[in-house]
Amino acid sequence: MTRFRLIVEYDGSPFIGWQRQPHGASVQQTIEEAVEAITGERAVVHAAGRTDTGVHALAMAAHVDIAKTITAFRLSEGLNALLRPLPVAILAADAVADDWHARFSCIGRRYVYRIVNRRAPVTLDAGRAWQVVVPLDAQAMDEAAQRLVGLHDFTTFRSAHCQSASPVKTLDRLDVRRHGERIEIEAAARSFLHHQVRSMVGCLYLVGRGKWTAGDLEAALEARDRAALGLNAPPDGLYFAAASYPDEGSPRPNSD
Repeated sequence: MTRFRLIVEYDGSPFIGWQRQPHGASVQQTIEEAVEAITGERAVVHAAGRTDTGVHALAMAAHVDIAKTITAFRLSEGLNALLRPLPVAILAADAVADDWHARFSCIGRRYVYRIVNRRAPVTLDAGRAWQVVVPLDAQAMDEAAQRLVGLHDFTTFRSAHCQSASPVKTLDRLDVRRHGERIEIEAAARSFLHHQVRSMVGCLYLVGRGKWTAGDLEAALEARDRAALGLNAPPDGLYFAAASYPDEGSPRPNSD
């Protein structure tokens, strides 16, 4: 039995999320069916995170155990051939130790949220960014975002369906940067609550509009009450960007 680490890129638009569900197509199910077609084995693919419906991934880390003798290169090539034309790609694959786990070995996760701030209709980024037609003050958003960095009770920014044992998390970084008409919000932490990033972004949007101040954002945090949330941003602009592990960074693409 060999454990393979996979780095997966996907457009979440046609999926109900990462996790296999009985009522729709998921990214996990799609990859597992491709693994079975190649190996004849019904394997489970574990991921570093569980993205929701419509959320994307630039580099989701995952792993799968396979009994069949196969190289990482042949596995990734075979999976990519079977995954076409669905918007899922295996960017890299390598064999890892049996005790390496995509979720439990992960020591850091990074998300990026993309906003297109313009009046003209979005074409190339349709479904892959949140279009905001009114001007946003990205500097005010970034200054307010720093109020959320650190160890806090993030109950206000937590979905009612969140299964985390505690609402207390340490947010390592929350940066807002403007690049022309595009605004990117980057969040980094060991782990996140369900909807935490989208909820933080929604409230930062209110700051950018001038409807909230940094003090209002901090007050919402201190309320520890979901009712104090200003807005939950749509899933379109959210990307799982990277997972980090104690041993190294992301694996490189393989070749024979």
